[in-house]
Amino acid sequence: MSDWQLKRFWQNADVRQNEKGYTVELDGRAIRTPAKAPLVVPTNALAGQIAAEWNVVEGQVNPAAMPFTRSANAAIDKVTQQHAEVADMLAAYGDADLICYRADGPSGLVDRQAEGWDPLLDWAESVLGARLVPVQGVMHAPQNMQSLSVLSKKVHALDVFALTAFHDLVSLSGSLIIGFAALHDLRPPAELWAVSCVDELWQQDQWGEDAEALEMAAKKENDFFHAHRFYNLSRSLG
Repeated sequence: MSDWQLKRFWQNADVRQNEKGYTVELDGRAIRTPAKAPLVVPTNALAGQIAAEWNVVEGQVNPAAMPFTRSANAAIDKVTQQHAEVADMLAAYGDADLICYRADGPSGLVDRQAEGWDPLLDWAESVLGARLVPVQGVMHAPQNMQSLSVLSKKVHALDVFALTAFHDLVSLSGSLIIGFAALHDLRPPAELWAVSCVDELWQQDQWGEDAEALEMAAKKENDFFHAHRFYNLSRSLG
């Protein structure tokens, strides 16, 4: 099952529980990752989504149509082996977080950024215990080291499945704080994604829509939603 060139040979993909968690079996044969590790996930709900992807395969396996399988593979084959490195990379977003870099004009954009981003900074201070400070312009301005340390510890505390989801939530949005807000279900994913796109939406309002940009944005949005769903399923939150 590690060979992504295979064609469907199985009748049924079924969830099975074992001593380490939940796996998916194809006619009784356990799926393995591309690196040939056992594909074992922490919840029945997540395994169910993976099984559903295998049950709808017609003909050749297409990894692009199996996002939950791919995310589970990434968690097991990649993040498990590089947990500290991935956590360090994501924690670094805190020192250059999207929502901290503000325009100095026009006033409409300044107001939109403040309306969308200030509440997130306040939430991070009250719930995460870390205050990040907004600045005008795009030049890097270092954040308080104590706040960054607090956020880094929280990132490193995430398990491999949570960190896999968190990777996409942060890298797609450009914001460590938005990533944490998604994990905490502070707002619906669609609202958090819209908050991460304040600048793009402003430009769209001023200059009109661009079909290619819209297509790319839609893909990123779907990937963001998937990451949120993957995290929740790894917690059996649905």
